[in-house]
Amino acid sequence: MFKNLFSFNLKLSDTMKKALVLGASGATGRLLVDSLLQKGVDVIAVVRDARSLSRIDSSPAGLQVVEAEISKISEAELAQYLNECEVVFSCLGHNLTIKGMFGHPRRLVTDAIKKVVKTIDSIQPDKKFKIVLMNTTGNCNRDIPETPPFSQRFVVALLRVLLPPHIDNEEAADVLRLQVGQNNEYIEWTAVRPDGLINEDQRSQYDIETSPTRNVIFDAGSTSRINVADFMSELAINSELWREWKGKMPVIYNRVA
Repeated sequence: MFKNLFSFNLKLSDTMKKALVLGASGATGRLLVDSLLQKGVDVIAVVRDARSLSRIDSSPAGLQVVEAEISKISEAELAQYLNECEVVFSCLGHNLTIKGMFGHPRRLVTDAIKKVVKTIDSIQPDKKFKIVLMNTTGNCNRDIPETPPFSQRFVVALLRVLLPPHIDNEEAADVLRLQVGQNNEYIEWTAVRPDGLINEDQRSQYDIETSPTRNVIFDAGSTSRINVADFMSELAINSELWREWKGKMPVIYNRVA
């Protein structure tokens, strides 16, 4: 278990200067953009509506906003953005509405990760990209494998049938696990799995686990979005932390006092 005592001892990469954030207008995405800017990382933020980032607390000097849907950005345009960056974050998700959960695009997250991977492969960069995917504890890491309790497995099986966003989360992680794998020439990755997302105004202490320590359906823990943003941004700039979690699916919980 990796213990976080509010902040890590940073080991800044000499080349870590800019990040591409997909889903930057979401509840966690906005916090991630702010966290990166506070830590000196320039950001290219892809948003549907530029006004969604108008309340970013940090100086906007290092922020470039691209007002577009990732599904409608051409691979050539995406390549231009990627050539400026070293890390790609995905905080994409489905709105919790009938249209958001059951409408199109059904594979929003998966298609975006596929497009990023394909574009990176096509430009054949002379550097390794980091991809950090925000995922969910409802998605097991089948590389280990994990063995959740039967009650959890039963409900998750139902979610695969009844709730398209769950399949999207699983398939997006599978693109990284199976298509990119552990020894890709151009890409390293991690999939961050928060449990029971909540809103809090300030960062707090949190723990990082290899696998869930609770039944994610019937005994879920809590994870504040601002802590998820902090951990994801640390993965971008802390080389020791990245070596610890690359190719894995860490679970993040708020620490219980």
